[in-house]
Amino acid sequence: MKIFLLLSTLVITLWADAHIFVYHRFGDSRHPSTNTTKKELIKEFEYFKNNNFKVIRLEKLVNALKHKKNIPNNWVVLTIDDSFKSFYDNALEIFKKYHYPFSLFVYVEASSKKYPDYLSFRQLKEISKYGSLEFHSYSHPHLTKLSDAKVREDFIKGLKIFEKRLQIKPKYYSYPYGEYTNRIKKIAKSFNFDAIINQNMGAVGRNSDIFDLDRDALVGKTDLKYLLKFKHLDATWVAPTSFPKNGILKNIHIKTDEKAKKALLYVSKNGWKKVEVKNGELNIKLNIKLAAGRNRIIISIKDKITSKLLIKDNQWN
Repeated sequence: MKIFLLLSTLVITLWADAHIFVYHRFGDSRHPSTNTTKKELIKEFEYFKNNNFKVIRLEKLVNALKHKKNIPNNWVVLTIDDSFKSFYDNALEIFKKYHYPFSLFVYVEASSKKYPDYLSFRQLKEISKYGSLEFHSYSHPHLTKLSDAKVREDFIKGLKIFEKRLQIKPKYYSYPYGEYTNRIKKIAKSFNFDAIINQNMGAVGRNSDIFDLDRDALVGKTDLKYLLKFKHLDATWVAPTSFPKNGILKNIHIKTDEKAKKALLYVSKNGWKKVEVKNGELNIKLNIKLAAGRNRIIISIKDKITSKLLIKDNQWN
């Protein structure tokens, strides 16, 4: 929440680039950090409706990106990860009432083995009448902890069952836990998805990478208005490009066309700091010991942001 409050002070306009949002559970108070109450979901949908936002299919956004078309300021894409049963029980009727399209990313093993909290294939087929079903892995593993062979095995097994049981070939993929590295991204791309979605904070602009689309989570306590104000910052990440082998983040270097002298930099567990931008470049010397798990870097220039997730990869390349 502190991130949103700080970034909100930089916002000067209501509109931003297109936004992709992700939900997980609905009306399930057992898991508050990944839950969205029915009341909050309706409140968010009312905000979209009353503020001229247009909820579109993920396919429409991806096609616009492929053809380098301008992205309308008011486009919103809604996705659901993990295929929890609570979507069917508590949220589907609300989506139908507002006629909002969605893409649901399926955790295949959970449906195959009939895990209690997850959707059955019968329910998934019914859901497919109202939104698209997409791929979210077979076993929902931490991919960075697996070898290349094990990662491919999860894709192959999951896609085979998905297509056989649902009679659908998925077009899109989202990473389990939102965790990936360049190695994992390369393997995912080899399965010829039309687009791949992460869970990095940000928006989607005309030059966004369709195989690395940013997505904000609408779970727990979030502020939709703040998230909708962020714009996509076109930036080339020179460093870091991966988790440093010694765990020390020595510098952050990005290039951008933005005409600015100041930016805000956030590194997990280190908070925010003001940094200088010179001739479109941010090149900051650091000496930060990163946590062994997930580390997020966010750079904000005015109302635009770019972010990167650094995760230690067990397979150093």
